[in-house]
Amino acid sequence: MRSSSGKLRPNSASRSRIAARFHDAREPIGNARAAVGRLLDGHDADVLGLVTAAPDDLDWADEVRLGLEERASLSPDALTGMEANLRFGGAETMETRIFGRLSAWQNWIFMRPNAVGPSGALKVYGSGQRVQFDQERV
Repeated sequence: MRSSSGKLRPNSASRSRIAARFHDAREPIGNARAAVGRLLDGHDADVLGLVTAAPDDLDWADEVRLGLEERASLSPDALTGMEANLRFGGAETMETRIFGRLSAWQNWIFMRPNAVGPSGALKVYGSGQRVQFDQERV
């Protein structure tokens, strides 16, 4: 992350994004840093571990379609919570799990109408009914 002055600064767990991505493993961090300034294609980024997936031309259309369908099937509230988990992730302790992640999900996401409303995910789970999310909630 960059500060307003443009300098790199660590995340809330005092780790850089690259250190968090590779769980402080020196070799992949060094490989990624060595690639800074180089133009990388999808294969190179995949080999360096910088992308989650790199489908080939044969699978591209299906992979993109599936990704969009999966994204659209999730509650906007849950997506916001998952992003927060990724953005503020760090070294886990029992306290961060309980007071950070679990309480945030219980007190924020699971209490919203997209989860517990009449057609929320927790209300219709297992019933065969389709969830109807309020897409405006973020």
